[in-house]
Amino acid sequence: MNKNSILYFLFILLFVASCSGTKNLPEGELLYTGAKIKVEGNTTPKKERKALKAEFEAIVRPKPNASILGLRPKLFIYKLAGNPKKQKGFRYWLKNKVGEAPVYYSKVDLEYNKLVLQNNAENNGYFNTKSTADSTRRGKTVKAIYTVVPKRQYLIRDVIFPQDSSVLSSAVSATKRRSLLKKEQGYNLTTIKEERIRIDARLKEKGFYYFNPDFLKIQVDSTVADHKVDLIVVVKEETPELSQTQYRINDIVVYPNYSINADSLIVTPDAVVHHNDFTIIDSENLFKPRIFDRTLYFKKDDLYNRTNHNLSLNRLVNLGTFKFVKNEFKVADTIGNYLDAYYFLTPLPKKSIRVELSAKTNSANYSGTELNLNWSNRNLLKGAELLTVSAFAGLEVQVSGVNNGFNVYRFGNEANLVWPRIVAPFRFESSSGFVPKTKATLGYEFQKRTKLYSLQTFKGSFGYLWKENERKEHQLNITEITYASPNNVTPLYQEKIDENASLGKVIEKQLIFGPTYSYTFTNTMQQRRKNTFYYKAGVDLSGNIAGLVTGANLKKGDTVKVFSVPFSQFVKVENEFRHYLKLGGEKQLASRIIAGAGFAYGNSDEMPFIKQFFNGGTNSIRAFRARSIGPGSFDGTSTSNTFLADQSGDLKLEFSTEYRATIYDFVKGALFVDAGNIWLLKENPEKPGAKFSKDFLKEFAVGVGAGLRFDFSFLVLRTDLAFPIRKPYLPDGDRWVLDQVNFGDRSWRKENLVFNLAIGYPF
Repeated sequence: MNKNSILYFLFILLFVASCSGTKNLPEGELLYTGAKIKVEGNTTPKKERKALKAEFEAIVRPKPNASILGLRPKLFIYKLAGNPKKQKGFRYWLKNKVGEAPVYYSKVDLEYNKLVLQNNAENNGYFNTKSTADSTRRGKTVKAIYTVVPKRQYLIRDVIFPQDSSVLSSAVSATKRRSLLKKEQGYNLTTIKEERIRIDARLKEKGFYYFNPDFLKIQVDSTVADHKVDLIVVVKEETPELSQTQYRINDIVVYPNYSINADSLIVTPDAVVHHNDFTIIDSENLFKPRIFDRTLYFKKDDLYNRTNHNLSLNRLVNLGTFKFVKNEFKVADTIGNYLDAYYFLTPLPKKSIRVELSAKTNSANYSGTELNLNWSNRNLLKGAELLTVSAFAGLEVQVSGVNNGFNVYRFGNEANLVWPRIVAPFRFESSSGFVPKTKATLGYEFQKRTKLYSLQTFKGSFGYLWKENERKEHQLNITEITYASPNNVTPLYQEKIDENASLGKVIEKQLIFGPTYSYTFTNTMQQRRKNTFYYKAGVDLSGNIAGLVTGANLKKGDTVKVFSVPFSQFVKVENEFRHYLKLGGEKQLASRIIAGAGFAYGNSDEMPFIKQFFNGGTNSIRAFRARSIGPGSFDGTSTSNTFLADQSGDLKLEFSTEYRATIYDFVKGALFVDAGNIWLLKENPEKPGAKFSKDFLKEFAVGVGAGLRFDFSFLVLRTDLAFPIRKPYLPDGDRWVLDQVNFGDRSWRKENLVFNLAIGYPF
């Protein structure tokens, strides 16, 4: 071994020793490297011992320093940062946010952990469990060793609810059908606690406002049979009379202009308004009384229940008009068991202005910034209506794939008026905690693509939004109008249109109007679920009624124009389904399927360009440039090497799956596979192979890649590097190109490697 090799080897050893965290330990201290847990004994089945071990590993404390292959980079960074003099700056951030303080063996309490493991086993029904604790030292590190010997688990033989005839006991017994405690199930203290909470929640629905879980006890009788227990639900004798009483609603009093800092509870005769079952005290007459009729669920003489209690509060918050929402119930000074309900509402400032600077990535691989100026009026017509007027300006630059300097400048404005109710000739009832809304929108946007063209777009819509619950949402636009008009088309772009007619579709005048509807379901907010889903379906109907009334038929020459522009007539349906599978820790498998179809008829021969489907790009099939795939086996990339291909289709099918894991703190990693294509419904002589056929599966584009995501909480910066392994435009039989992958070949890298820089996750 030569001198340089020896020095290199010594450097590696020094680096490993530094990263291991055992260098320069304080006098008398040893580094704690974690716990080894053994679950032994033949009285417990192997499967149960394995489950117990996993549970024990999660509760042993303290947790050792994070390590990778025996190295502890967070601990190394902590020591590298030293002792910052100020509680700010880079060194302080590096030490306290990125680094991790050493975990010393002196902080480990073996006896305490031993008792925790033993108690946990017994709380799971493994009574008379034995446990021991020890440790083993290796150099300057120590590992704890815990041995747990559980006995046979006790099972539930029977669950007995109260038998007496009191109102409270009868109500408790009525909850038995949905009990969490099941016969032949293992005894579990956590489930017993959850059962008390469940019973309390059901009693709250039956008027027992002052009851709480502490007034219940569940006795355990372990003498009934061999390794069996009876669980006996008992209402404690010391339960107060107040908590045993069912209550109804008496007076409902609303203070819509409540202030913590002022004496806003002083009532003058002119401030009191009686509206149906409500007493509204609003000295400044800020709100119309009917707001509370639609928002509050309680009515006079209703039996108190927690669902209506929470739904009312959720709706008041959901109005977006109040800064604070406070609620109290007091025993009414009247005959019978009644509660008076009080709502104290602190309004937000009626008018506000906000400036936002945001980063964004669109479907065409353009990333950029946008400046928004928003002015709001939160109570325009005294009915909690929200008027928002915004102006925006932005710049987008193509940073993924090929950048030829065709940047996009945008500016425009938009006005939105939202009513916290359904504005319609019919009555709409909703039992949701979310207020149904009516929304009207008017907007204008000017977009300039340098060296190419400009495009003016006018938009308007009127429709409804309502949520059944936090998982299900509907949006119905009775009408949605879009008018797009191009100008300043450059000779350069016109020259390219002559070479590639599809580029001309981008700058055609377009008039689109008609209803749209979308439905969204998601349970991704439920963090404890192993499988979560997201589904969105949408339908877009343009010009259908107008086409029917006017008899428009392009094939017969009966084209109908509005403002000298033929209106578009089509039906478009799109579905997106996502599935997230948690694999433990911060690892998950995320998958997405998109399927869509659009059909033009009557007054239109084809779908308007802005309503067609596209593939490729940062949020689609990442191994191909945006809008460069298809349609079908057509090679759109060969038509122009100057512009984005902008290939569009009437049908779309796309699939993506992505393995995600945390590499280091805020740095996430991903491995992914994307596949799909678009197709036309009709033959196009200029695009051979573009029509959808029974061989559509043979025309799938497939790409693979890897990426890094820098999750800073307020911003997720994503970098993906991908390459194609199947090219649909190659001759049939030659489309799989996995055998041609050659990272060492510069020409292959230039042609196939696609780098994507984007904001946020792809899905």
